[in-house]
Amino acid sequence: MARFAAAFGWRALVIPVLAVVTFVTLLDVVSPEPAPASSAFKAAPSSLEPTPSTPLEPTPTAPAEGEAAPTVSPPVVAPVPFVERGSGQLIVVAGSSPVYGNGPLQRFIVEVEDGINVAGIGFAAAVEGTLADPRSWGAGGEMSFQRVDGGDYDFRVSLVSPLNVESFCPGVGTGGYTSCRYGERAVINLARWETAVPDYEGDVATYRHYVVNHEVGHALDNGHVPCPGPGELAPVMQQQTLSLDGCARNGWPYPNG
Repeated sequence: MARFAAAFGWRALVIPVLAVVTFVTLLDVVSPEPAPASSAFKAAPSSLEPTPSTPLEPTPTAPAEGEAAPTVSPPVVAPVPFVERGSGQLIVVAGSSPVYGNGPLQRFIVEVEDGINVAGIGFAAAVEGTLADPRSWGAGGEMSFQRVDGGDYDFRVSLVSPLNVESFCPGVGTGGYTSCRYGERAVINLARWETAVPDYEGDVATYRHYVVNHEVGHALDNGHVPCPGPGELAPVMQQQTLSLDGCARNGWPYPNG
């Protein structure tokens, strides 16, 4: 060893070190790859992923009625804030009313969608006030109305956020803009309730009478009718949400009482 060191000098120290490094590198090259994680762990879905919510009520199966969405987006009359999409669950407004009118009785329930920031008691009072008016469907003893919150009833009046209207009136094609009737339910679009339509020029109060009477009119088996002529009052069953067609706006079936 002494003669080897004397012969090769500093190279005698480097050669063993290089040999060890070469040996370790060869071991690393020929070692197999670690096995992949079990597919059971890779594919297992997270238990925290959201699941679709279940509607409060089953989808209705009765025919749909109402205005389809306008072909051209109408201008905004006033920037009134409203909730675009509520929870999708309807809450019956508690309470009942006296009987309004003296004809055959029509009982109705009032509902408000949860999560739309509208007081149910105020909406129920507005619906009651419209149907109790002598210019509404009960004029001249045609029929009478009473709000109930359970038991026997004839139809419902429901206030629904615009992006959920179509789920309660499938097939109408409201586009989130119009209101509709589906089976026993008269669905009032929250956006229209708050802002009316351009042809009403900001007259939200009259439009609210119109939209309640129009959709309840469908629930009472009345169909659409056209404008009778320029300058005349629009029939309440005219599709006034889409156009007045030269008629004057009107919220009542019997405007002269």
